[in-house]
Amino acid sequence: MASIFTKIIQGEIPCEKIIETDAEIAFLDIMPSAAGHTLVIPKLEVMRLEDLPETQAISLMRTLQQVAKAVSTAFDGIDYNLILNNGKNAGQEVEHIHFHVLPRGEGSPGPFRKHIQYAEGEMQEVGARIRNCL
Repeated sequence: MASIFTKIIQGEIPCEKIIETDAEIAFLDIMPSAAGHTLVIPKLEVMRLEDLPETQAISLMRTLQQVAKAVSTAFDGIDYNLILNNGKNAGQEVEHIHFHVLPRGEGSPGPFRKHIQYAEGEMQEVGARIRNCL
């Protein structure tokens, strides 16, 4: 059965897309821990990092690096966490490998400790801000 991420990749579920390549897609998290919280995923539906073929893992890391830099730049050089929950016992909720790029300002709570909600139109503004830094 296709994961929610596969449905996003196939266009069945809308997203605020940051970048899309032949092999990856990055989009804003709909339950963000901070403004700019972005998910970077391969289009190939695999659950764990070690299940991803090496060439696709390398490509994913290139895209992850590009997106992380854009997120940081979009928020004035903000620090960030790169998070991979690899398996259910590690907190993975969607059975499709995905990295979180989680912006972290001074005094921000630890990853996933709180969630924010974008105001009307704010998600699109944040997406454009990050895309402009690619």
